[in-house]
Order: sequence, then C-alpha cells, then structure tokens
Amino acid sequence: MAGNANDRVLREDSGRFDPMANALRALAIDAVQKANSGHPGAPMGMAEMATALWGAHLRHSPGNPHWPDRDRFILSNGHASMLLYALLHLTGYDLPMEELKRFRQLHSKTPGHPEAGLTPGVETTTGPLGQGLTNAVGMALAEKLLGDEFNRAGHRIVDHRTYAFLGDGCLMEGISHEACSLAGVWRLNKLIALYDDNGISIDGAVAGWFRDDTAQRFAAYGWNVIGPIDGHDTAAVDRAIGQAKSSIDRPTLIVCRTTIGRGSPARAGTARSHGEPLGAEEIAATRKTIGWEAGAFEIPDGVRAQWHAIERGAAREAVWNRAFAAYRAQHPELAAEFERRVAGSLPVDFRETAAALMARASQASDAVATRKSSQQVLAALAPAVPELLGGSADLTGSNLTDFPGCGAVRGGQPGGRYINYGVREFGMAAIMNGIALHGGYLPYGGTFLTFSDYSRNAIRMAALMKLRVIHVFTHDSIGLGEDGPTHQSVEHAASLRLIPNLDVWRPCDAAETAVAWVHALEQPQRPSALLLSRQSLPAQPRTPEQVIDIQRGGYVLSDRPDARAVILATGSEVALATAAQQLLDTQGIAVRVVSLPSSTVFDRQPKQWREAVLGRDLPRIGIEAGVTCWWGQYGCVAALGVDGFGESAPAAQVYEHFGLAAHKLGELVAAQLAAHR
Repeated sequence: MAGNANDRVLREDSGRFDPMANALRALAIDAVQKANSGHPGAPMGMAEMATALWGAHLRHSPGNPHWPDRDRFILSNGHASMLLYALLHLTGYDLPMEELKRFRQLHSKTPGHPEAGLTPGVETTTGPLGQGLTNAVGMALAEKLLGDEFNRAGHRIVDHRTYAFLGDGCLMEGISHEACSLAGVWRLNKLIALYDDNGISIDGAVAGWFRDDTAQRFAAYGWNVIGPIDGHDTAAVDRAIGQAKSSIDRPTLIVCRTTIGRGSPARAGTARSHGEPLGAEEIAATRKTIGWEAGAFEIPDGVRAQWHAIERGAAREAVWNRAFAAYRAQHPELAAEFERRVAGSLPVDFRETAAALMARASQASDAVATRKSSQQVLAALAPAVPELLGGSADLTGSNLTDFPGCGAVRGGQPGGRYINYGVREFGMAAIMNGIALHGGYLPYGGTFLTFSDYSRNAIRMAALMKLRVIHVFTHDSIGLGEDGPTHQSVEHAASLRLIPNLDVWRPCDAAETAVAWVHALEQPQRPSALLLSRQSLPAQPRTPEQVIDIQRGGYVLSDRPDARAVILATGSEVALATAAQQLLDTQGIAVRVVSLPSSTVFDRQPKQWREAVLGRDLPRIGIEAGVTCWWGQYGCVAALGVDGFGESAPAAQVYEHFGLAAHKLGELVAAQLAAHR
C-alpha cells in the first residue's frame, strides 16, 4: 500500500550494499550523467530486486536471446531502461559498453525506453506505463496455451515463466486493472510481478493521489501476494521469488518496499532522483556512500565475473535442446509444427488455402455484412491456421469473431482458441501484443470501431514493434444506426490511417474482406485493422484479375472508356459509388469507380500503378461515411462524408440525413464537372 515517502527511506549503511547491485547502480548513474538525460532513481532503487532475479532465478541464454523456452523479463516501468541495459551488458548479451555510453543517442542500441527488436534481450517496448505489465499477461497466457497444446507426458518443452518489474505509475494506469484481473481469472501461475513500491512519482510522494491497498487489490484479483518485503534485501527478494515459483494456480505479486535513488545522499527517496542526472558532485558522494571505488563505466573483474551468464545460459539451453531432440524423436510432427509456429511461418499450404478462400468469396452474390463475411473467412481459415487465437471485448455476438470449434480459454482448463476479454478494449489490445511477442500464436480481437479510441495506444505500440496483430473493428460507421453518435465512428478510420506501419482495411464486400484477412496474416511485421460493417453490403462483380488487384489496396472496380471523372470510395460507400455511376450513365456522364479498401496498402504501391488507377487528368471525388479531410491526399476536388457526429435513427435514415446517397453523389460529380470545364 502506498504510504509516506519519508517512511520508506532506509538507513544508508554502506555495509548493506551488494556489489552486484552496485554495478547496476553505477552504470545507470554514469550513463544518465553522460547523456545528460534519463531516469537514474528507479534503477538505483530496483538494483537489489534485479540482482536477486537475474542472479539466481531467470532462465535465459545471453548467447541466444530467442531461445524459445527462455523466461521472459519485462521492465514495465520502462523509464528505468538503464537497469535493463546494465543487466543485459553484464550478463553477456551483445550490448557492449560503448552502447551504454551512447545511452539516449541517435541510432544507439540503448534508447531512452527499451525497444523490442532493437536491443538484444529486450522482450517488449515499454514506456507507456502499465502496458509492459499487460504484455507480460499476454506472454504468460501464450506460454500456458502453448504448453497445453504441445507438451506431452514426459516432455515439457514449453515450461518457462514471465517476470515483470512495475512501479506505482503502472498500477495507477487503468490498464493494470484490466490485465491483472484477467491474469487472476486465467490462473497464470507462471506470471510473477515484482512491484517497486517506492511511493514516489514525478510530482512527488504519491500519497496525495495514490492510496490504493495494492496487496488487497491483487488478492481480490485472485493473485498470490507476498510482502511487503524489504526490496533492498537481496536474500529476502530471492526467497520471495522462490516462494512465488511454487504457486500452482495463481499469479504472484511481490511487493518490494524500496527507496528511489537509493545510495544518493541528497536525493534518495525524493522525486529529484526520478528523471534527471545526479550531477558530478552527487555521483561522487553516491559512490562513497555505496562503497563503489571504480571509475565511470568501469566494472571490477570480480563483480563482472559474478554477473557473467553466457556459459550458464548456454548450458540451460543445451539441456532444453537435448529434451527437444527426445521430443522430436517421439513426436516428429508436433516438433515440426512447434518449430514452425515459433518461427512465425504460416503453414506451407497457406497460399493454396488463401487462393481457394478468395475464389469462393469472389463468387458470392448475396448481400452480406462484412462482419459476417469476416466470420465466414475465420471459419475457413481457423482449421488451416491453428495458431489463430481470437477474442472479443464482450461483443462476440456483434463482432462475429468466433468460429466453429474454437473452444473458450478458461482458467484451470487446458487449451481453447477464443478469449472472452470482457469489457477491456485497451487490455485486450496490449495482451494481444504480449501474445504476439511471445510467439506461437497470431492473435486477433474484436470490438466496435468507435472503441478503438480506448485501445489506440496499444495499437500504436503494435505498429511500433512491428507485430502481427489483427484488430477486428465492426460497426464501422453511421451505418450501425440506432445506437447513435456515441457508437457511430466518424473520425476513427482516418485517425487509424495516420498510425505508421498499421494497415487499415475497410472492405466493401466478401471478396475484399477475404483479401484483407489473407493480407493481414501474410504481414509478419505489420499489425492490421479490419473495419467492418454492421449492415449488409451488396457483392460487387469482378473479373479474376480484379480479385488479385484487391491486394494492392486500391484498384479500378468499374470503368467507362470515356470516363470524365473518378469516384473513390471505401467500404459500404462503394455500393453508393457504383449506383451513382449507373445514374450518371443515364445522363451521358461516364465515370470511373475506384475501390480503395486499404489506402495504407495502396500508398505503398509503385507510382505507376497508383497513377493508372487514379487517372492523371481526371477530377476525383471521394465518398466515405466519415470525415472528408483525408481525401485531400488523393487530389479530390470534393468529397461526401460526415464532418460532424452521427444521429440515432435507422441506418438508412441516417445515411439520407447526411446526404450519403447515390443521387447526391451523382449531383456532386456533375457539379464538379461543370465547375471544372
């Protein structure tokens, strides 16, 4: 439980400072000082916690950061990044001292917050507080499900733990409630979180704004809670971790009472140690206090030897490799499947499955909501892609994200491929990131598009980390009707398209929906967002070549030899565009209709393709049931859309109210042609 910071300042007796922990402290304060930027306080306060975990419990192999059965370590309070960089350097990862000296510098492997894929040994990108802890929940869930699927009697090839360090800020963020509640429900006993309970945040002592009884809060979630313990007593932390590892049905929170900036005579226990360099004078005083005589960025040979873990890690990995060889001998097909899944490769026959799926979808003639088309795609793909792991934030019957035989993920029960996240959009998105980071599964999850605002930062983090995560956003516009403006997406499609490295699809029918799913699964380094309709949409006629062209994100759906203008449309408004084209035909005005299911994919196409689709000298008019400002990037001279909030009424009436109708679009095209003569 948070308390007064003054109650937490421990007596700074140099005899109580562990040399291994001091190495972490020294590297943290030296790197922050050299960069003249960073957060020394948290690394100084968590040094003994890290020493206990990494020195005696963490199963990892510095020579192979991608060993499948390694323990995962997550630094959820990512501003303490120098703690992690010091640990990685000292234990033997490919992170030389020169990189620590380049902390927070351009193109270094030691950025201000840890970044997955950049620094060997960093499991996830952290910084936005609470998300690292939530990623850890996803990783622990993936470990459990993968073990349920692949372990066999006498062969536990998936058997590792997920450890997370977190601070007060992580627990203040609401996402921590979403994630930790689920972790308790799922009984993730291999998840162990160590709480750096120092009572200080940027604004000072947290007692004025954070008075939760954290221990009771986690006990209520169904967690095993240990402590509070003295987080600066390495032996006490070691014992607590050992106790946590014995839990058989609950995740564990270890409450570690610590002093932020421990070792600094003037700043320990104060907010001043949180986010600024100590300064040369205070660093000298700190070295004296903790009994550290080595110079800046110097580690005594004896201490370095204590930390060195390459040989120990290689030995652990070798034991696992022998166990896996025995597993392969007895279960060759399972072993091959496990290796494929961990590598992130799709099944060898995926392209055949995808081609058949797209062919069937392109032959559909009935009007179907694209959310229903999506469910039909899942029914076809799920048996062929066993790593698909789905879910919904309490909207399964609306998102249509389940599939036949999916089986529910439930605490205390093995297996399941469908997760009921409850009303936890943000938690769902960040847990999916953790599942993807762990490996072995391709996660997707559904909610209404308007609620993407809740999960946006986790979507952004997936894009930043280049994760194959699929967001199924249904009820994508004013077309959902009676639920009104609170649920009607207007700005969301345009807003999601602004996130770098995120592919956004808004398909117009079953064929485009099938292509969107296939494309999303084939992107190993991109998340995708599928924006799907509640209302039924007519199937559009296409040639086989046009079906292939859908994969380019934008293509000519319907053309006229003497076209005088181009209508660009997405999703449900493609039908309005083709209807307007037919109306204009009766007036002797020929127009081209371009379907743009994914502008983000289209924008990556060669310039020659884009110009051929859009036409070089023809006026362009856009239509989408959302804000119109984004059409400017395609040189549209006008657009139909919704530049305000929606209305509560049947969908057809709402469309008519906002002028989203074929005759209105035809009138706009004719007016623009008259104006541009």
